[in-house]
Amino acid sequence: MKASYLVRFDDLCPTMNWDVWDRIEPVVYDLGIRPICAIVPDNQDDLLRVRPAREDYWDRVRAWQARGWTIALHGYQHRYVTDRSGIVGLNRRSEFAGLPSAEQEAKLRRSVEICREQGVTPKMWTAPSHSFDATTIRALRSVGLLCINEGFYLYPHVDPDGMLWVPHQLWRFHRMPVGVWTVGFHFNLWMDHDLASFAADMRDYRDRIVDFGTVVSRHAGRRSNPLEPLGSHAYLAAVRLRLGARRLLRGGM
Repeated sequence: MKASYLVRFDDLCPTMNWDVWDRIEPVVYDLGIRPICAIVPDNQDDLLRVRPAREDYWDRVRAWQARGWTIALHGYQHRYVTDRSGIVGLNRRSEFAGLPSAEQEAKLRRSVEICREQGVTPKMWTAPSHSFDATTIRALRSVGLLCINEGFYLYPHVDPDGMLWVPHQLWRFHRMPVGVWTVGFHFNLWMDHDLASFAADMRDYRDRIVDFGTVVSRHAGRRSNPLEPLGSHAYLAAVRLRLGARRLLRGGM
């Protein structure tokens, strides 16, 4: 089976870069792509306050949901309160990893409540900076969220406790021979050339882009291959090397 791709947009909140988003959304809609929209239920991160808050934000979220786009919880307030890298191990900052169970569950429960108050039903979870721990996973189950869009795996799988893991491994499109690849986009600082590149990629990869429902129908009963964690660690090492090289080119950390 050829490689397939999920498209995900992170950091969606009332104060995101609406100028850019209003150029992204028609491209996705016109091509019939149904992406993952990772929303921050109660943003308190100043770095995500890019534009004045839009009063119709939740109307827009409900419209995405009505189109069949997948709503994901992207944390609670997007505030980093620990220096833990968590299970994925990519970034040493977290809104969740390292916190007590009761605190994590309270954040997640409030996130779900905010969405439900707005008529929105999140289908999956994704952590700010990809950082969460085993306590987070238990808390997710307790609030009824049974899908995590994280991890450097080749294919989605269900763990022994019934959690569906849909991997997230890319931040731009690359030609892959096999696997399911989530491509995550952070668009708040995009310029014209970023938008042009994005639109070109959407057209070039359209025939391999799938939606969350398709992934669930194909992989919801699949168990993890014992060799996949080895591939996960190798991929993470490669990502860290690339990030380190970029920091050196910029003149350090």
